[in-house]
Amino acid sequence: MNLRMIGYIIGKMLGVEALVLLIPAFVSLLYREDEYIYFILTSIVLGIIYLLTARKKPENSMIYGKEGLFIVAFAWVLWSLFGAIPFCLSGSIPHYLDAFFETVSGFTTTGSTILREIETLPKGILFWRSLTHWIGGMGVLVFVMMLTSLDDKNAMHLMRAEVPGPEVDKLVPKTRSTAKILYAMYFALTALEVVLLLFGGMDLFDSITHAFSTAGTGGFSTRNASVGFYNSAYIDMVISVFMILFGINFNLYYLLLLKQVRAIFCDEELRVYLGIIAGAVAVITVNILNMYGNLFQAFRYALFQVAAVITTTGFCTANFDLWPELSKSILLTVMIIGASAGSTGGGIKVSRLLILLKSILQEIKQMIHPKAVTIVRVNGRKVREETMHGVYIYFICYILIIISSVLIVSIDNFDFTSTFTAVLTTVNNVGPGLGSVGPVENFADFSYLSKIVFCLDMLVGRLEIFPYLLLFSTGFWRRRF
Repeated sequence: MNLRMIGYIIGKMLGVEALVLLIPAFVSLLYREDEYIYFILTSIVLGIIYLLTARKKPENSMIYGKEGLFIVAFAWVLWSLFGAIPFCLSGSIPHYLDAFFETVSGFTTTGSTILREIETLPKGILFWRSLTHWIGGMGVLVFVMMLTSLDDKNAMHLMRAEVPGPEVDKLVPKTRSTAKILYAMYFALTALEVVLLLFGGMDLFDSITHAFSTAGTGGFSTRNASVGFYNSAYIDMVISVFMILFGINFNLYYLLLLKQVRAIFCDEELRVYLGIIAGAVAVITVNILNMYGNLFQAFRYALFQVAAVITTTGFCTANFDLWPELSKSILLTVMIIGASAGSTGGGIKVSRLLILLKSILQEIKQMIHPKAVTIVRVNGRKVREETMHGVYIYFICYILIIISSVLIVSIDNFDFTSTFTAVLTTVNNVGPGLGSVGPVENFADFSYLSKIVFCLDMLVGRLEIFPYLLLFSTGFWRRRF
């Protein structure tokens, strides 16, 4: 392990967080709130750490895959630990563990909250809360790479460990340029949503914060009733469309810039992703029709909730915990599936589902025709054996983590629906679940032990298990890979 280089990269990363904290400090000053001082104090502490660890790049700057995994896993924890300080010092969230939970939920774009009252919070705090979504959506280290020359030589190790999906490729030869392209598209879509929300009657502050939460597919709102507060079909539709857009692989937007439109429409993952949304919305619309009186209203609420859950954004405009069991079951299913690989969404990803289903079909064909040579292909390309193996291991680990977490959280003695969906929604970075953690409830009543489990689940889910799982392997610390 190249500890000096690890310290250098993490120090540089914390230096960027120090600068980022000045943004909510400015918002607090703009609204004449005293909370600006807590952001500045935290920024100063991080600035000192940066000066102590990242002023000079080590002579031996080489890192390997294991260092990349370690840096990513540790970086997310540190950003959350320091990001929680303003919540705690300001008194907005008095207990530090609760503040840590809220910050982890923000950076991992989960959107689960322990807050019962949101609208009375200071503007600077609300802005920071939503900004964590926007930064975490594309990835903390991708954000740092976009702003700085973090470490061009080893940057791909970091990007592969952080960007969600079975495979990560560079859009252009230089990793930093890839990060800049990703963030240019990310910023453009966010800005467009802000403008459209302004047209819908939202004020500028709410438009920016809700666009941040939509872009990061996080779900933190400035309103207790979430997006339902506005009771606007226009706002619902705008946010629904953008949630779906941010759940699409950003590589496809790059292809759009290159005018390779045919390649986009031939993408299997995109077709399956949009097909699942269309099917889920159609069935739920029919299922809840008698609750809303007319087809448009039923469609409006079905589309919003399906988009919010499959993209793991977590906004709500209706209490879907009161919907029929079929609708809740469908939402639970799309919660597990999640969005596309390479998007800001969570879940197991549509691409993994595709690979798994095609692997099952391949196995069936092999049983029927033992001598036949069968190959799993996605988008016409052969899926490598190591990719398929990684998908299988991911599913096994995913199930084991859920079982283990449910067993620990069940100590709190909540009903099974609440316990199971609380774990499921945190592992998949969704936000609301069912029962006591439904769309109009929160996580405040769980014990600190359960909240720690939820924090781990959110981090493991966002970084897709392996960076944290490998930390517990003895072989991980011995060999280079």
